[in-house]
Amino acid sequence: MTVPSVIPSSQKPTIEALELQALSEICQLIGSAVHLDTTLSKILRIVHDILRMERATLLLLDKSGEKLSIRASYGLSVQEEQRGVYGLNEGICGQIFRTCSPFVVPDIQSEPLFLNRTKARSKISKERISFIGVPVMLSQKPVGVLSVDRLFGMDVSFEEDIRFLNVLSILIAQFLSLHRAIIRNQAVLVEENKSLKAELHSRYNRHYMIGQSKAMQGIFWSIEKVAPSRATVLLLGESGTGKELVARALHQASTRKDKAFIKVNCAALPENLLESELLGHEKGAFTGAVSTKPGRFELANGGTLFLDEIGELPLALQSKLLRVLQESQFERLGGTSTLTVDVRIIAATNVSLENAVLEGKFRNDLYYRLNVVPLTLPPLRERRDDIPLLLDHFLRSSNKRNEKNVKMTKEFLDFLTAYDWPGNVRELQNLVERLVILSDSGWLQISDMPDRMFAGPQPVAVALQSSGEDLVPAAGGNERRGRVLKDIERVEIEASLKRHGWVQSRAARELGLTQRQIGYKIKKYGLTRPEQW
Repeated sequence: MTVPSVIPSSQKPTIEALELQALSEICQLIGSAVHLDTTLSKILRIVHDILRMERATLLLLDKSGEKLSIRASYGLSVQEEQRGVYGLNEGICGQIFRTCSPFVVPDIQSEPLFLNRTKARSKISKERISFIGVPVMLSQKPVGVLSVDRLFGMDVSFEEDIRFLNVLSILIAQFLSLHRAIIRNQAVLVEENKSLKAELHSRYNRHYMIGQSKAMQGIFWSIEKVAPSRATVLLLGESGTGKELVARALHQASTRKDKAFIKVNCAALPENLLESELLGHEKGAFTGAVSTKPGRFELANGGTLFLDEIGELPLALQSKLLRVLQESQFERLGGTSTLTVDVRIIAATNVSLENAVLEGKFRNDLYYRLNVVPLTLPPLRERRDDIPLLLDHFLRSSNKRNEKNVKMTKEFLDFLTAYDWPGNVRELQNLVERLVILSDSGWLQISDMPDRMFAGPQPVAVALQSSGEDLVPAAGGNERRGRVLKDIERVEIEASLKRHGWVQSRAARELGLTQRQIGYKIKKYGLTRPEQW
């Protein structure tokens, strides 16, 4: 804000009121500040605009601790700032810094200590300029010098100016202290992050993935061989085996690790939005396209694009994806300009793409374009040696997250090691989290396990492959087990519908049912699509 130059004397604000206004605006600025240098420059501008002080500079001690250089200014050009470097024994600024005392030069022309090293006062006659400087103190030690120019003859006492500048220097010192604390905290967080990564790396071998079994060692070896290349990788395996973790490991072990890693779940997005998400769209391309939006390919330029559930990609979009993979070029939806990107593709699926090709649901040429380096992730039942490590990791994490200290019995560990885990690592992680939250005794025991885990090696598959009639307990079973299996079937069908956005055909395909069967079961269990879907 600039004070008007012509105001009736009776209406002119007092110098105290102006100083209070300036300090109020400066405090508000510091309270919402993010960038140090920008904020310091804005503070000096407020000093000029409200109090009519001319040039203002803030000199701070440099990293060497031997010189003062201009960190922020008002009224100086970049070249003039660069010339403003002073030794601790040079000129007025050096004296203010050494003595930790204010200094006033009523007329800079008559002061031999005034060096005018910035050469910034050539446009104003030296007879008209006064100089005022105060030290900036932090923890009772000088860290800089705050100075301003006054036009000679202004009707403001030097004592008043010094008093105001001393208050301002305290605010600036506190702001510098806060900024340094933020920098220190950031450095600590960076070091802690490095330490945690190193601990995980040493504990779980490689790529921050848990596994010491022979099957996982083979995956680690493949990651190290494939990651440095530009080859497209196709990750195969059951749901919950950690395909996204492997995709991230491939990215982190590649030369693209400093660029973006972008994930797209091809099954989670509606078909009419998927093309826009992948390729982007221009403003006005369709109803609701109020602005231009870059797609995931653009966002991943120079990095890695992870296409999860690639088997769910609609046929109409498969041809466009093939072109991007072959030519690295595409047009946004509704656009005419051809964009070129450099993206490494990693795709994943838990269905057989070969069968999808035979059924006409997946393009043969796209399949071979994706299947350059296939990696099949082992299910958890084929890497039982890793189950104790995984349990230990998930239990530690859950205890920390829920502020508990739950432990597990040997019988509990043995039971889970022998269990077949149809949901793989994801099922194990969710089970541990649930049991820790519900635990009251401080110990995880076999009796804490849900009933479904005692219903047979693959209770879910048995339930879902029925023809649609009510389940009948197996010979030697009982009515309670029958009810348990029905509950499992209902839960799994509802979970699959949620995963696929309540698209019945996709859920049926995942569960191995026909559309007639899944329709019958939805009606049987009274499943309805929630309003938020």
